[in-house]
Amino acid sequence: MAAGGQKPSTSQGSADQAYTAMVGRTKTLVPQLRERAARTEELRRLPPETERDLHESGLFRILQPKRFGGSEFDYVALIDCADLLGRADASVAWNFANLASHHWMLGMFEQTAQELVWAKDPDTLIASSFIFPAGRARKVEGGYRLHGSWPFSSGVASSEWNMLASVVASDDDADGIEYRIFLLPKSDYKILDTWNVAGLRGTGSGDVEVRDAFVADHMSVSVSDLAGGPTPGSAANPNPLYTLPVFSLFPFVLSGVALGNAQACLDDYVEVVRHRISTYNRAKLSDFQSTQIKIAEASAKIDAARLIMRSACTEAMDDARRGHIPSMVTKTKYRRDGAFSVNLCTEAVSMLFSASGARGLFTTGVLQRQFRDAHAINSHLAFSFDAAGTNYGRVALGLPSENLTL
Repeated sequence: MAAGGQKPSTSQGSADQAYTAMVGRTKTLVPQLRERAARTEELRRLPPETERDLHESGLFRILQPKRFGGSEFDYVALIDCADLLGRADASVAWNFANLASHHWMLGMFEQTAQELVWAKDPDTLIASSFIFPAGRARKVEGGYRLHGSWPFSSGVASSEWNMLASVVASDDDADGIEYRIFLLPKSDYKILDTWNVAGLRGTGSGDVEVRDAFVADHMSVSVSDLAGGPTPGSAANPNPLYTLPVFSLFPFVLSGVALGNAQACLDDYVEVVRHRISTYNRAKLSDFQSTQIKIAEASAKIDAARLIMRSACTEAMDDARRGHIPSMVTKTKYRRDGAFSVNLCTEAVSMLFSASGARGLFTTGVLQRQFRDAHAINSHLAFSFDAAGTNYGRVALGLPSENLTL
């Protein structure tokens, strides 16, 4: 499996075969998705035919419970499939990973919520924005009233539901701060077309506004219930996949996108310089030691990033299978490693872009898009090594974590 070497651990040969088949279907999409990349950027969202391809391949449902027709693969599937799709178009990979992960998260909600969303249409898509300070919720009889404005809701125009994060207001300061996620139908929020950006242009990550919407208790889940171990959805979905610590592993929802984008950049660079002649002295670029060293360094960074990403995901699944909830040190290590591995990918792309000279500046080429997308991915808060590294260092020194979602 070129996506990442080993398959997710499983005792069932049929599950191995199903996973191999999914990876194979993903690979077949790469050429056509790459051809559509310019149009995807122009539309600022996924083209209808791309959405159709992702639905028909089953990619959106790789982490959805089997009882609703999903594949219920191990968590590392997000890395492997986003890695492959990212070699075609980072925007497609970003939307795939985001939307597929929300099926996984819905599997942790109460069964009533799962039935409400999936019984009518198990293919329905769910967007999100996990920026907690953007919302304010208050407890009322039977549920919550939610109000706020959230940015960066990727794939929102294609989705019928949205998971929105909010702080729950309390009249009693002694109760402290509660973070919750609320699941709302499209009729309860307004989409704002704000996505005019330099990178990840095709993700359609617009803003959403909610004005005093009622959200029933069963359509909400506390972040504390997603910190590892049994969740409100565990009775219906006993697979350890639905007991993983969500926000500890959050970087790995999207890190595979950076990985695939960087791998494509490297592959393209190698193919070009293998045959390219210097404009100034007609020397073969492949004979330059500097070219050879840059290829070695970029590939080492990308390979190291892949190893870090996949190892974290397989380790977390192994822990979940044996019922072990990771310590705070391990949780902050996942956040640290998620940021660090994506930073490695960004460094690789930046180095190859610089080494490409003026060739990389042409908008008709893919390198400028890979460069823009790499830095757009790296701008996500989950990939800020300053934030993740600081918190890991605090916990390693015996200080409390500053990340309240862990």
